[in-house]
Amino acid sequence: MFESMSLAFIVGGAILLFLFLKSFIRIVPQNEAFVVERLGKYNRTLLAGLHVTIPVLERVGYRHSLKEYAVDVASQQAITRDNVALGIDGVLYLKIMDPKAASYGVENLQFAITQLAQTSMRAEIGKLSLDDTFESRENINARVTQAIDEASGVWGTKVLRYEVKDITPPATILEEMEKQMSAERERRVEVLTSEGYRQSQINQAEGDKQAKILRAQGSAEALTIEADARAEAIRMISSAINEEGGTSAVAQQLAEQYVGAFEQLARQGTVALLPGDSADVASMVAKAYTAFDSLRGQVDATKAESGRTSP
Repeated sequence: MFESMSLAFIVGGAILLFLFLKSFIRIVPQNEAFVVERLGKYNRTLLAGLHVTIPVLERVGYRHSLKEYAVDVASQQAITRDNVALGIDGVLYLKIMDPKAASYGVENLQFAITQLAQTSMRAEIGKLSLDDTFESRENINARVTQAIDEASGVWGTKVLRYEVKDITPPATILEEMEKQMSAERERRVEVLTSEGYRQSQINQAEGDKQAKILRAQGSAEALTIEADARAEAIRMISSAINEEGGTSAVAQQLAEQYVGAFEQLARQGTVALLPGDSADVASMVAKAYTAFDSLRGQVDATKAESGRTSP
């Protein structure tokens, strides 16, 4: 019996000793800070690790996380410079730098900072027009962050950044904005259509120009080739006439053309005008040959005259 009682006392004493020693020991987790008060007055700040405190005389008054954390800023109404009421909400990113100032500098740190963020946001929106609020979000975020950070420094808190989440204009403004966007899209379509039509007309005009140039060049080349061919043919005929038997060939050619001309008239026309001596083909050929011979004599005389007058 005495042995069981002594064992119970030992176990009870060990438990009491453990609880007594535990009341002296404080283990602070990583990235946290404990603010210790002695007899109700700030004494020290405990950072991560093992610490010893005096029970009854000392207590942990505040616990703070030293990590960066986000605070949601509720939606609020803000009036722009051109008197448009906007609904704006955002998110604030904070980090406690001085646990003592964060504990004793303000009653409710998070509430105070969110109210300061809303006030700063309303002030910044009041400096801008409606269009500027949509186009200058980054500038708004930077100015609000700077304003809050300057005011919250005495609270031992660093404001890292502020981000606007949503900007909600009134329904009437949204309708006007949609109409404006629709009109702008229609204007862009019309501009693109007119630009396409103008470019099409330019391309067509350029194509017509190039086609005319090419056709003119082709016609000129064809005329040149035809003239060269005719000149070569004339030279060949002239050479053939001057050779032995050339006059007989000319006479034969004239006779063939004469007969062929009358044959063509007989095939294509119903009425034909014939010379009085049309039955005498030889006489007609002789006349043609005489004219040809006379023409050749005149050409030869002209060449001889030009040869005498030239130096």
